[in-house]
Amino acid sequence: MFKTKILFIGPHESGKTVLANFLSNAAEVVGGEYKPTQGVRIVEFESQPEGSGDNRACEVELWDCSGDMKFESCWPMLMKDSNGVVIIFNPEVPSHFREIETWHSMFISSQGLQDNQCFLIAHHKPGSGAEDKRLPLAAHLSRLMLIHSNLEKEPEKVRRAFNRYLGNVLNAMSESQEQEEMSIFT
Repeated sequence: MFKTKILFIGPHESGKTVLANFLSNAAEVVGGEYKPTQGVRIVEFESQPEGSGDNRACEVELWDCSGDMKFESCWPMLMKDSNGVVIIFNPEVPSHFREIETWHSMFISSQGLQDNQCFLIAHHKPGSGAEDKRLPLAAHLSRLMLIHSNLEKEPEKVRRAFNRYLGNVLNAMSESQEQEEMSIFT
């Protein structure tokens, strides 16, 4: 069974923990009182990725990272051996658009991850009434897979999109492993 390490990053109060709990089936509560993550919280679960070469279950190690910049000194350790990065932001907060560019630069560009190993989630909080509209993303961010998340209205849409993303990550891991094995022979 493949094991993959996925980082959930983004500005504070964007919904990272709510989404991590939902995807891992750790909690069914969508709303609730905001409690900021201190450093990182690791959630492990099995998932059935879509579109991966062998379509078998994989073990997901989801690292729910704090959005507080005071933990920046810990980020290199968090990034070590990660296979994918999900940037979560609230599209109703204008400053989040600038902040996700910083997150992309620090966690994705610096690691040299492929676009298919990255995923953007525009998370709409309960009761926001927001709609899935075109977002003012920078050019390098608009190349990434993006979904609008609304756990009140379409929770399974979020789960399916995450499983497609996991399939992309597993395919990238398989390709990397094959290239590594081929380099041994040449």
